[in-house]
Amino acid sequence: MRSTFSGLNTMVRGVFANQLSLDTVGHNITNASTEGYSRQAVNQAATRAQEVSSLYGGAMVGTGVDTMSILRARNVYADKQFWSETATHEYYKNQQVNYDKLEVIFDDSDKTGLLNSIEQFYKAWNDLSANASTNSNRVTVLEQANIFIDRMKTAASQLQEQINAQYDDMKIHINTINDINSQIVELNKNIMSSEAVGAQANDLRDQRDLLVDELSKYMNLNVYEDEKGMYTVVSNGLSMINGINKLTLEMSDPYNNKTYGINDYNIMIKESGVSYVPLNGSLKAQLDTVAENKGYINKLADMAGFMMTTFNEMHQQGAGIDGTDKDFGSFTNSSNYTGPSYGRNFFGDDNTVYSWDNTTHKVVATEFTYDSITRSFEPDTTYDDNGTTIRPVKVKIEGDLNEIEYLDGINIINAMQVNSKLTESGGTTLIAARKLVVEKEVNEGTYTGNYVVNVNGSGDGTNAVNLSSLFNLDASNVTNTANISVRYTEDGGATYTSVDLSETIRADTNAVGKISLNAYYNSAMSQLGTDAKSTDTKESAQEDLITQIVNWRSSTSGVDWNEELTNMIKFQKGYSACSRCLTTMDEMLDRLINSTGTVGR
Repeated sequence: MRSTFSGLNTMVRGVFANQLSLDTVGHNITNASTEGYSRQAVNQAATRAQEVSSLYGGAMVGTGVDTMSILRARNVYADKQFWSETATHEYYKNQQVNYDKLEVIFDDSDKTGLLNSIEQFYKAWNDLSANASTNSNRVTVLEQANIFIDRMKTAASQLQEQINAQYDDMKIHINTINDINSQIVELNKNIMSSEAVGAQANDLRDQRDLLVDELSKYMNLNVYEDEKGMYTVVSNGLSMINGINKLTLEMSDPYNNKTYGINDYNIMIKESGVSYVPLNGSLKAQLDTVAENKGYINKLADMAGFMMTTFNEMHQQGAGIDGTDKDFGSFTNSSNYTGPSYGRNFFGDDNTVYSWDNTTHKVVATEFTYDSITRSFEPDTTYDDNGTTIRPVKVKIEGDLNEIEYLDGINIINAMQVNSKLTESGGTTLIAARKLVVEKEVNEGTYTGNYVVNVNGSGDGTNAVNLSSLFNLDASNVTNTANISVRYTEDGGATYTSVDLSETIRADTNAVGKISLNAYYNSAMSQLGTDAKSTDTKESAQEDLITQIVNWRSSTSGVDWNEELTNMIKFQKGYSACSRCLTTMDEMLDRLINSTGTVGR
């Protein structure tokens, strides 16, 4: 049976429900600009009705409204999409920053870039080819060589600094990740305790989701919620956070990478000592950009290797201007010749022979004891078109072996320097710009005779032409001799035949492949530009996708001022109506209690 005062209880419930709804609207409005905040709403339900008698039986009379819960508006699917795509977006953003820095390092838009130094070095050799005896041209060759070396080493040094900066950023990011994980664990604890009595810790959940938003910038992750409301965050199959437990990331001890002259690091799980390799996010981008920057050091090393091997071998086949014609002796005795300068390196040490090992992609530096070095001609039997035996020769350096060293990466670049013999006083005369002509006198019946070494005039710059051609000719057009000529006689007679011989040099073992030095550098820079442009495009597209997802989330969880103000008016009117109804009921009861039965007294 309904109580006399049951109507008052109904209105009181309405007053309380509307008041709570107004409080929630106020909470939404004040947090409209709070990052990560989700709009909240009061979940109301009609209270249990009471049965009253009626003409046709029992009737159910409502008793008002009650508050079931206060829920936040959240789209879980949009959250998962946001966390996944944010990791990809941060990956492209970090790659984009690295490409911007690479483009600064290899900036060829002015006269201070590496390309300009290559062009000027080529021009210096080209000018020297016009007159090999002009000292100013020889000095220019050395100056441009030093500029070329300096810019190459500067670029390599900047790449090393960029790698070190990436590792420093990784250390900062790992500290941030560990701090975020600790905060999520604490929020897991607080949410579990707050919701143990059935409440919803909406604001704590918002804070936790905001931390997961931040964490998704650094790594790929998946988030799962258990029955207690706690998050489990999984990355690469590892539970970085599991309720109130977490794993700690740390950088490994540095280990020296001699190939690139830097200290490398791994990301480790502190609790287990297992290596952690992220699959996405800024950590993944930083590891990839470290590898990419090493790749550009390798490209510089290839160019340096080309100069130390192919360029040096061509320089050895020419002659300087410090010698005269001299009998070289019988072809079985080809050592200890000190005539016209030939067989010298332009780059590196004077007592070292540099060759390219294509299998290991390294420069093999074979060092000889200086006092025993001989620059000799190596006979190599071939035949002319008539089948007559002729013996062309190739310049090589021999001596007592001292050491063999294998150079790669930054070590090739560091070893690249102008031969100290060329920079000594009067050393410019040793620059082998001229053609080295080797003539072999043969008595056809006995195959004995003498080598005669000739230099084709002080103004000849044939070998400078050959050296300058290395900048633009592919491997199939590069020869290892400066058109060495062989002269022989037939049957001891007076008839002489001159045969022009040349052979391909290292077409399949060239440090820059089968293309020219210029083509190799331009190809590397074209690839850099293409990759940078591609990354810009991907980053822009990913940013647009993130914007769509953010709008999608905001449409659900964002605070709409118009909607909240409308709700405020609605709940205000509801509060006023319930209060007015409560007043009316109170007046009715007052009349019933205080005035009933007074008539007729």
